[in-house]
Amino acid sequence: MLRELEHFVVIASVGTFTAAARRVHLSQPALTASVQRLEQAVGATLLRRGRQGAELTAAGQAFLPRAQAALAAFRDGQRAVAEIEGLSAGQVRLGGGATACTYLLPPLLARFRRRRPSIGLVLREGTTTELEAAVEDGTLDLAVISLDKRQRFDERHQRFGRFTDDELIVVAAPSAEPLPTAWITFTPGSPTRALLLERVPQAQLVMELSSIAAVKGNVRAGIGLALISRAAVAADLAHGSLVEVPQRFTPLRRRLAIRHRGRQRLPPAAAALLEVLAAA
Repeated sequence: MLRELEHFVVIASVGTFTAAARRVHLSQPALTASVQRLEQAVGATLLRRGRQGAELTAAGQAFLPRAQAALAAFRDGQRAVAEIEGLSAGQVRLGGGATACTYLLPPLLARFRRRRPSIGLVLREGTTTELEAAVEDGTLDLAVISLDKRQRFDERHQRFGRFTDDELIVVAAPSAEPLPTAWITFTPGSPTRALLLERVPQAQLVMELSSIAAVKGNVRAGIGLALISRAAVAADLAHGSLVEVPQRFTPLRRRLAIRHRGRQRLPPAAAALLEVLAAA
């Protein structure tokens, strides 16, 4: 039934039987027969062919996330067994925000690679919302995320492990006289942006950018101030290309956590990396 689940998920993803048949290298009649076998096993019609392509029925909409979760769990199981049996070196899929991926994680990942050079690493950058969803659906094994005020480290169920604190400061161009009053910040969904607007509700936002490099470049040009991780501007401060501008609310400490679905559900390679990150 695994192939039938895969075929159903592909059809739901691409939207037509024709495109799905090409994707899975089957004829359309064979793909239709696969869906029919799945529908017979489930006991409900999951897909209807319409003018706009394949449409999920109400039953199909309810079944789709569970089919995706089942396939993710099967792949996790394959990886865990392969690692235990020595059939592969293993791979860890890790996610983080821009600061974590660029400044906080690289030295830790280098240490991990020195200890376990045969384990592959996949590093994905995203927002906290995107990363949490990827961990839940099995796309990622681990993710370094920001905790908001409502969230707590979860030592009991071990889904939010302690990582580190990230210190946020305000920076400006060294030649900015007088200091600008406008702010450069990140796009919506960024925890740093949310913290800025929480502390400076009336902030005049003149730029919304998606990368740390872009924020720093525009601050260096004197366009505005920015709230940013100290780790991201350490070299700039040392070289004098940016200066710290103390505020009544800085430095801010942002709590970072390691998000996963529970230690008992981690493949061995991911569990090994978790130990390195948790000890940082």
